[in-house]
Amino acid sequence: MGPRRPTVVALAAAAALGAGLLAVPQAFAADEHPDARHRESGCVMRAGDHRVDHVIYLTFDNVHFTRDNPNVPSDLEQMPHLLDFLEHNGTVDTSHHTPLIAHTGNDILTQLTGLYGSDHGQPVSNSYRYYKPDGTSASARTFAYWTDGIADPATPTPSDTAPTMVTPDGRNTPAPWTAYTRAGCDFGAVSTANTVLENTTSDVTKVFGPDSPEAAEAKADPVRAQADIVGIGVHCAQGSAHCATPAARPDLLPDEPGGYHGYQALYGARSVDAVISPDHPVRAIGGAPVTDKAGNPGFPGFDSTSADNTLGYLATMQEAGVPVTYGYISDAHDRYPGGSAYGPGEAGYVAQLKAYDQAFDGFFQRLAKDGITPANSLFVVTSDENDHFVGGKPSPTGCDGVTTPCSYQQIGEINANIRGLLATQQHLTTTPFQLKSESAPSFYLDGNPAPDSSTTRDFERAVSKLTAVNPITGTTDAISHQLADRTEMKLLHMVTGDPLRTATFTDFLDPNYLAVAGAANCATPCVGLNAEEAWNHGDFAPDINTTWLGLAGPGVKHLGATGAVWSDHTDIRPTMLALLGLHDVYAHDGRVLTEFLSPRALPRSLRAADQADYRRLAADYKQLNAGVGEFASATLAASTTAAASDTPGDSRYKDTEAKLATLGAQRDHLARQIGDLLDTTAPGSGRLTPATARNLARQAEDLIHRADGLARG
Repeated sequence: MGPRRPTVVALAAAAALGAGLLAVPQAFAADEHPDARHRESGCVMRAGDHRVDHVIYLTFDNVHFTRDNPNVPSDLEQMPHLLDFLEHNGTVDTSHHTPLIAHTGNDILTQLTGLYGSDHGQPVSNSYRYYKPDGTSASARTFAYWTDGIADPATPTPSDTAPTMVTPDGRNTPAPWTAYTRAGCDFGAVSTANTVLENTTSDVTKVFGPDSPEAAEAKADPVRAQADIVGIGVHCAQGSAHCATPAARPDLLPDEPGGYHGYQALYGARSVDAVISPDHPVRAIGGAPVTDKAGNPGFPGFDSTSADNTLGYLATMQEAGVPVTYGYISDAHDRYPGGSAYGPGEAGYVAQLKAYDQAFDGFFQRLAKDGITPANSLFVVTSDENDHFVGGKPSPTGCDGVTTPCSYQQIGEINANIRGLLATQQHLTTTPFQLKSESAPSFYLDGNPAPDSSTTRDFERAVSKLTAVNPITGTTDAISHQLADRTEMKLLHMVTGDPLRTATFTDFLDPNYLAVAGAANCATPCVGLNAEEAWNHGDFAPDINTTWLGLAGPGVKHLGATGAVWSDHTDIRPTMLALLGLHDVYAHDGRVLTEFLSPRALPRSLRAADQADYRRLAADYKQLNAGVGEFASATLAASTTAAASDTPGDSRYKDTEAKLATLGAQRDHLARQIGDLLDTTAPGSGRLTPATARNLARQAEDLIHRADGLARG
């Protein structure tokens, strides 16, 4: 559904920083092998019996393994250099899944932490709302630096004082780079959600201070400040030469478990480029300097982090001795800069995918010359989610996009003015509310009424009945497909440690529709196409919630493409750390995907575990705990039926809510037991016996069966 996020700039004020502000150490010699620099740094990563010298992590914005049009090769099929690299050197898991809601911010943060949104703080994204003391709600951004507070662009001092990244107990979520930096490894990031500065306002103030030269630049020249300060970063290990510069700033993580003191970081391209490429601007894979739209060298902007730009930065970081690099690549199905979205097989879409493929070809060749290959490096590549194309049939019939370009007369997500439809169809005009505009909108009713109040229940029933005439098909559609109130949102990992950001309920729409809150009438049509956006996500739908994960490197089996293992984004982190011999100081919500790892790459504790029992328990754990697993699917169906019900005394709703709450408490207790056991078995501090594994698996299967029974009524 369009770009990852808008470029955020500050208001103009004082003079920009002078070019002579930074003093940097000499760069490494061009002919010095990066592995030599890496070994000297003290960075040690090991996959069982295999040493790993480099980590390259990439997450796409909506790049698909599956075809959106059966005649048009998929995104990855049109990037054969990437797909072949992953399939020939490792495994591509085609049964990989998103959390809820399935949106860029939540999905990437879940990948980075191994935690669902309830545990990292951002399940409703890429923005969310929070309640103010007067009972109304205000909007905040998901994308903010890791330690920032509520990122509300309308107020510098939000009434809600919780962190953006908030744990269930109200603290700051542990940062994903600390497992690396504590092991002596520098961590570089390009446009990777919340690990870098995301804006020139609150993030600059948080890291540099309101009276800093950086804050002055952000006010005086926000466009240049965006290129200089935002989007690029290196978190340094202690004693790293990269942070031996006046440009380095303390890497402050006051809530980090176990403490995190004496570490530093480089924030922004100006600081990072001076260390990794002091003699010339960082160049894209194709050779051109990486610049923003105004021609400023440095960060190109979040929507301009093409494969060419992001991969160029990551290669430069690796060549400069940063052994762990994470990068984000913007989607290829939107026109840049600006303009309407492409449909599958349109010429511009195909051209952008070809450019991405060429960038990966150059990237892998460049890394190979540097000695960075799957023999000594872990490559992890995935997508934040799939998305759902909204448009009519392509022309000409049978077009494949590659030899015969496709075109579309009708294209664009269907915007539905919920406020207008409620007024005209349900005559509901007296309940003030706001919503987070989305294909899975979260509703925030003014006054924050209780879930079982008449205000909430009347509103939920009304929303569940809304219909629209589809401007593409001409049919009348039921807009609402699944409805989760607060009890069900908790089961879906959508309730955080900040009660002020908990929505009244979330409605998962027909994937063709996107909810907006316009005028309380349909004088302007309440339903219409938005040609600028044609790719929806967020919903509870297989074509959105099923994506892919590629792994290649030491210890990864060469399985090619396989759909044999059901996994989700929480599994990426523990699987990577198991391959690298590293540990987090918190329990993950995911599990190690042992099916994709060679026995010699497994920690000894996992080698000792009975693999059949481990894998059965792990598979049941996913179906019990995942936001789009079997348990969640069943409870969401029950919640939807109950929310729409209108029985005497609201008995159907109350009875279902009580049963869902009981099932939820039992699920949470059992999931904690299983999750903690799986998580401690991986590093060897726990032991999984066959009897324990089988007993817990049976309990998980029983809970899933009971949830399915509730859904069936």
